[in-house]
Amino acid sequence: MISHAGNKDFRSQAFIGNSPEILNILNIVDKVADEDATILITGESGTGKELIAKEVHKKSSRRSEPLITVNCGAIPFELLESELFGHEKGAFTGAHRERIGRFELANNGTIFLDEIGDVSPEIQVKLLRVLQEHSFERIGSTQTISVNIRIIAATNKNLDHAIAEGKFREDLFYRLSVIPIKMPPLRDRKSDIPLLVNHFLEKFQAIRNTKEKKFSSEAMEVLIQYNWPGNIRELENLIERLSVLVDKSVFDVSDLPENFLHKKQEELKKSVSRLKKDIGFNDAVEQYQQHLILQALKNTDGVKSKAAELLKINRTTLVEKIKKMNIKQN
Repeated sequence: MISHAGNKDFRSQAFIGNSPEILNILNIVDKVADEDATILITGESGTGKELIAKEVHKKSSRRSEPLITVNCGAIPFELLESELFGHEKGAFTGAHRERIGRFELANNGTIFLDEIGDVSPEIQVKLLRVLQEHSFERIGSTQTISVNIRIIAATNKNLDHAIAEGKFREDLFYRLSVIPIKMPPLRDRKSDIPLLVNHFLEKFQAIRNTKEKKFSSEAMEVLIQYNWPGNIRELENLIERLSVLVDKSVFDVSDLPENFLHKKQEELKKSVSRLKKDIGFNDAVEQYQQHLILQALKNTDGVKSKAAELLKINRTTLVEKIKKMNIKQN
């Protein structure tokens, strides 16, 4: 199940979300997919950079040709040159046969260079030439090979800092970032968290063939307020863990890991401290109820019956509270 824009008219089969940040990125993807301009995707680990690269390729005229992915940070320096450009038999010790590099394999398609910020200066020089001339030589060969490819790169590093420190070529950076796409961290697109949670719940229910599960409204609120340093990857891992280890059909706050509860306890202490200084108990409870109601309405696109179901109260009760508290929806 993919959701994005709050209805069944999905433009993306790879990305889940209807936050302004994600909708803006998907609009950029639609505009540039059929162009050959080089794309540089930046953002923290786990934000979905590779998914965006796949989405660009899938929407392009190259979709029937290969998409070749190279994790530059996972391949040792001495092997990366051969991995990218290939080598001739006998080019170096251990080169017992000819090897075709990833750039050749990607001919007429797309090559995705992940973790480009980890590439050595020597490889950066060769990459610059490929970007400029779309040609290269295998290691140990003098024959120039020309390729017709779309290049997409990604990194979680700050390349501006790397350039200032002399670790990354400025000319290569400008060649790569013709179309820059910055992926937002999950903490900056909190409205997408319920959609992602439900998607991953359905995914792991289908894999394990288990009964339907969901989060209590309080547990969902904890997930929304959490900082998510590991982003979507961390969220997916959490949902998988709970799906395996917890047999209940409704996950509550006590089922969450200690680091989630620790943050909740810190927030509670701050609330109690504020309670002593600023407001009384009844006002604090009312403010918290207002916050929960507004969040539930936001997560259900303002549909009161669905918001009431999420809050586990009757619709009439919800309507009365909205009227009594003079809650206005954005």
